[in-house]
Amino acid sequence: MLQTAVAALLNPSCLLVLLQGTRDPLFLTGVTFPSEYPIYEETKIKLTVYDVKDKSHDTVRTSVLPEHKDPPPEVGRSFLGYASFKVGELLKSKEQLLALSLRTSDGGKVVGTIEVSVVKMGEIENGEADHITTDVQGQKCALVCEYTAPESVSGKDNLPFLNSVLKNPVCKLYRFPTSDNKWMRIREQMSESILSFHIPKELISLHIKEDLCRNQEIKELGELSPHWDNLRKNVLTHCDQMVNMYQDILTELSKETGSSFKSSSSKGEKTLEFVPVNLHLQRMQVHSPHLKDALYDVITVGAPAAHFQGFKNGGLRKLLHRFETERRNTGYQFIYYSPENTAKAKEVLSNINQLQPLIATHADLLLNSASQHSPDSLKNSLKMLSEKTELFVHAFKDQLVRSALLALYTARPGGILKKPPSPKSSTEKSSPQDQPPLIRRQDSIPHHSDYDEEEWDRVWANVGKSLNCIIAMVDKLIERDGGSEGSGGNNDGEKEPSLADAIPSHPREDWYEQLYPLILTLKDCMGEVVNRAKQSLTFVLLQELAYSLPQCLMLTLRRDIVFSQALAGLVCGFIIKLQTSLYDPGFLQQLHTVGLIVQYEGLLSTYSDEIGMLEDMAVGISDLKKVAFKIIEAKSNDVLPVITGRREHYVVEVKLPARMFESLPLQIKEGQLLHVYPVLFNVGINEQQTLAERFGDVSLQESINQENFELLQEYYKIFMEKMPPDYISHFQEQNDLKGLLENLHQNIQSKKRKNVEIMWLAATICRKLNGIRFTCCKSAKDRTSMSVTLEQCSILRDEHQLHKDFFIRALDCMRSRQTQGALSESDDPETGCLTDNKPTSRHFYPVALLLVSSHLLVVWLILSLALLLAKYQ
Repeated sequence: MLQTAVAALLNPSCLLVLLQGTRDPLFLTGVTFPSEYPIYEETKIKLTVYDVKDKSHDTVRTSVLPEHKDPPPEVGRSFLGYASFKVGELLKSKEQLLALSLRTSDGGKVVGTIEVSVVKMGEIENGEADHITTDVQGQKCALVCEYTAPESVSGKDNLPFLNSVLKNPVCKLYRFPTSDNKWMRIREQMSESILSFHIPKELISLHIKEDLCRNQEIKELGELSPHWDNLRKNVLTHCDQMVNMYQDILTELSKETGSSFKSSSSKGEKTLEFVPVNLHLQRMQVHSPHLKDALYDVITVGAPAAHFQGFKNGGLRKLLHRFETERRNTGYQFIYYSPENTAKAKEVLSNINQLQPLIATHADLLLNSASQHSPDSLKNSLKMLSEKTELFVHAFKDQLVRSALLALYTARPGGILKKPPSPKSSTEKSSPQDQPPLIRRQDSIPHHSDYDEEEWDRVWANVGKSLNCIIAMVDKLIERDGGSEGSGGNNDGEKEPSLADAIPSHPREDWYEQLYPLILTLKDCMGEVVNRAKQSLTFVLLQELAYSLPQCLMLTLRRDIVFSQALAGLVCGFIIKLQTSLYDPGFLQQLHTVGLIVQYEGLLSTYSDEIGMLEDMAVGISDLKKVAFKIIEAKSNDVLPVITGRREHYVVEVKLPARMFESLPLQIKEGQLLHVYPVLFNVGINEQQTLAERFGDVSLQESINQENFELLQEYYKIFMEKMPPDYISHFQEQNDLKGLLENLHQNIQSKKRKNVEIMWLAATICRKLNGIRFTCCKSAKDRTSMSVTLEQCSILRDEHQLHKDFFIRALDCMRSRQTQGALSESDDPETGCLTDNKPTSRHFYPVALLLVSSHLLVVWLILSLALLLAKYQ
């Protein structure tokens, strides 16, 4: 049996392809010449053929030998011959075909023939690459080459947009036979993402701003009783320390240069906690002879987890549950609010901070319209002012605000009751003491059953009354001026009829003077409401921090870390998906009508530390439901995304160049928020999962898969309800989505060991629904690379008619480690020791078999136990 190796040598690039069992080899893998070393017509390519005797010494030199010298003897191989040619000779030859003779090192004896011809794969989406491939005639040597053209060649509008996300691409080319003996051509690309560091820095800046604002609001709570005042001081001390920690991390991240991703060897570094591990795009472009060209993207990333914090006590899923249980049952002197009420308080505070300046702005615009004596402008300004003020008033209708005011009242030193409570109308909500689930008070905190709630009602109602006075005045002024009747309605029908009659007639030039005191009254009333509501809801947030201060803040930190890693991957995936589907009207309609499904494929085991990683990952991916996207037009060359919002709700603003932005539907261009639906399906596949299934517990994986199946099913229902029938029929023709969902549900319920069918079905459903695909394991290396390459070859087989005899061969090509030449240990991307200009390529490397035979494992355990017993006997 002959093992043949062909090396294409071009210093400093090298390709080594190893083939066994043939004297007439067919090589399927290509060589990539990076952008730092572009190919020109003068470029010389050398092909060297070896007969490899020992695979353990299958590396070759990466430098071209002088023509007059024999290659030195190499262990495990014998030199057969070489051939060389210039790129220009190939391009200018007749029919772009060269017949090259393999010669010995002295150039004398001919030992074989290689035919090289040019085959065009098709235009790459960014226009950066041409392809030079060899043809195969009578099973002659087939070789695929790629080179990157100079930057001046590419001038497409989406290039800056892509460069804002991707960096350091590593490309490979293949040619595989189809079932009808044609050739399909595959371009595989892996790229780093600049967003690995950009998104965490944006997010940490938001956290610092939010926490500083919260700390200031806690300081401005006013005078509190000694118990609550001491508690406040303690909370502020710890919160200030946390803000300083975030600021230090942000400073350290800003110093990071060089590689645009975090290697697996750095996942335990404190300063890089917020950065995702090995975030990359894995892209496969397929050019088939009879089928439409296709593009398949998978985002690969290490499981979002707080590695530096450790997993001794579990991950977020367990820690959060334990924390809430202890808070609910504790005897500590504080007021318990449920997580839902705490989140509601944050939401109301956020709405207040947004609406108050908007109302002030619209009030000033109303005065400006009055000074210009413009009836139409006056009516428009009044309409906007009315809408925003009604939203403002509506924000305080929640019972939480009332209970929070009572709680804050009890915390004031020596609170004095003004009057006994008055009977409540049927429309008023019950008092806090009638709803014990909302608030739970310890015996040391006094309960004022006769607390005067009418005072808050009066303050709150004064805002609506002030608005009604403004509406009545505007109506009177416009009516006197001869304008149209009515000016935008009233506030919930509460406008008093006597208001309009009580306003005397005024000359036209007095519009501004007549409206100014009313606007001033509205602002004063609104300021009083904001002051009271802010203090009461801030007091609610104080309770969240009051219990177990270090634990509470460390949980917040851990959740921020995990969410940051998950969000960086999501933003990267969203931008890439948007770019690839920008001119697909159906996708854009789905984007703003339904939203995008985001499917995460987890390969973590339910054993040891990976249980904590899975618990972290489940919470981090679930938290992505808080994220919405907004597409805006880029006003400069800076197209990096911007994040706004707070911990309970984030908006990611994605910038598009002008020409790309103009192709979007009107709803998206007007700023409609675009939502995502993240789902996670996890199946452990390594030897640790075998131990977990035989001797441990897999209930965590089962519950996660079941919960996320329900989320996926809910998305499918929304999709079927909101999308037009003709678009839905297109999906049904491709595959029965309902049948796929039923099959997925059956596999989840079956509780079969290492049921990889779950991953395949979930990935298929995601692709059919135009979703974003993620594959994750501990470090996004071994298990991830095995899964991605298997998925790619399965797609080629099922969707592009890959010849059945070449499935394993294609899989081996994609997993081959030596396709880019001999790598030294220091250059191995899996060790995280890459130089800045040499990007990682972990998906192209082989790994040991991941699945361990259960029978061999049992035998090993029995023998180990026997040896252990013999030792102690």
